[in-house]
Amino acid sequence: MTEKDLIDLWNRARTHLVIAQLAPTFLLITTVGLVPAIRESGTATVLAAWGILLASGILGALVEFSAAHEAQAIARDLNQIPGRSAVAARIVSTARWLHVAKFVTPTIFIGIFAALTAALFNAR
Repeated sequence: MTEKDLIDLWNRARTHLVIAQLAPTFLLITTVGLVPAIRESGTATVLAAWGILLASGILGALVEFSAAHEAQAIARDLNQIPGRSAVAARIVSTARWLHVAKFVTPTIFIGIFAALTAALFNAR
């Protein structure tokens, strides 16, 4: 692959990473605002909301991890190109930060999910 092909792949992986964060983030924010209404709607609604959050979070984390992992592989390939451009060199140097998307972001989700679980299931 050419450097341009790899940079295009990098940009697609980065776009996938960003998009993978949108739905879970939106659901978490929305649920925080709706906790009282969800709880008042009964146990079935609480369980449904909890299940949606869990499924969305798992899928989002898997997509984030996959996109970040692929982007790191692309950066390794870019690193092998002799005389690479400044853009390619920057991608190679910043690829290590993708560990944040692979590990820190899902950990934060777990913490928020645990807090929302407590808020949804705890009695008044």
